Amino acid sequence: MSDTQVITMGCRLNAFESEVIRDHAGRANLDDAIIVNTCAVTAEAERQARQTIRRMHRKNPGKKIIVTGCAAQLNPTGFADMPEVDHVIGNEEKMKAETFAGLNGHPEVKVADIMTVRETASHLVKGFDGRARAFVQIQQGCDHRCTFCIIPFARGNNRSVPLGAIVEQTRTLVLEGYREIVLTGVDICSYGSDLPGRPRLGEIVKRLLVQVPELERLRLSSLDPAAMDDTLFDVLENEPRLMPHLHLSLQAMDDMVLKRMKRRHLRDDAIRVAERARRARADVVLGADLIAGFPTETDEMFEHTLAAVAEMGLTHLHVFPYSERQGTPAAKMPSVDVPERKARAERLRLAGDAALTTFMQNRIGSDVHVLIEKDDRGLTEHYVPAVIAGGAEAGEIVTGRVTGVSDGALTVQRLS
Repeated sequence: MSDTQVITMGCRLNAFESEVIRDHAGRANLDDAIIVNTCAVTAEAERQARQTIRRMHRKNPGKKIIVTGCAAQLNPTGFADMPEVDHVIGNEEKMKAETFAGLNGHPEVKVADIMTVRETASHLVKGFDGRARAFVQIQQGCDHRCTFCIIPFARGNNRSVPLGAIVEQTRTLVLEGYREIVLTGVDICSYGSDLPGRPRLGEIVKRLLVQVPELERLRLSSLDPAAMDDTLFDVLENEPRLMPHLHLSLQAMDDMVLKRMKRRHLRDDAIRVAERARRARADVVLGADLIAGFPTETDEMFEHTLAAVAEMGLTHLHVFPYSERQGTPAAKMPSVDVPERKARAERLRLAGDAALTTFMQNRIGSDVHVLIEKDDRGLTEHYVPAVIAGGAEAGEIVTGRVTGVSDGALTVQRLS
């Protein structure tokens, strides 16, 4: 691994890409640089990126600051104008070794039109610092245009990685000792629409598990409930190595809000997905992304979303108060007051916390399998934090019995 400092902001895909960046920067001998891989999902994310850049510059005088990621792709001039910044690199350019090899000279901006990119190359990442699980990118970009989302313009159109490259990457990571792989991308349920034969996500998951039998645990990043295919549910039912934890990109659970978001599912569609998942795997747990205070959302509309936490049995929530993003249709819609957005987000978080606590309490006395990440702590197959009494080694999968809940984690007594 390179000694180059790479700061990752945002999603799991950025985490994967940061490892590619670290490798490229190391080969280019950029150890005198700090690379900030930014997020642009909200205006707040871009503000935090700027704060991070200024803080890194203050703490590391003399080091180059290289800015990349979604915020840099969308606003290269804005970041280039910051006195702390030496180089700005686009999302396509950051994945190429030659980009970093040419950064030893004068400050510059390397950001191309991402919408013209038609392919996504695979990248062999041999490890992730301090982690027992690793990410494998299976696609890039998004062809949909949700009214609140700027990310398609930062990531480009949907582009899929061929199965052979996904298998090779997974095998490499398993040989490096990783016990769990997370398939990630911008919109993984759109996987394959640009490939010969148009394979769906479920088929790729099934074939990957067959071709890499030594892979012990597989997870999926966020899933679009409008695009989950039949094979994916079949694999969930029949393959225990696919972890019983699905994270759904719901965003809201009121039909009018969903239509104004330009989502491709309605409330009943999402409920049917949850029911089908539980028919396939009785113990599956469901998470969801939810936006509170979307423009025009009334109290009644919000209550529909809040009620869905219990109705769908959601236990892992990622909640965001709506944040205007310049250039999106939603930013022009009648807005909900910011304090109300925050209040609604807090109510959703409290509901999610209560549901997760109840789930954890109900696990007392049951057996779990915990993949240890560090400091005797890890995640169960249901993506619940757990601490092993008596200690455990990073990378170990511990079978144990849940004896209690403490500080937001299961306490587990080792059985093997």
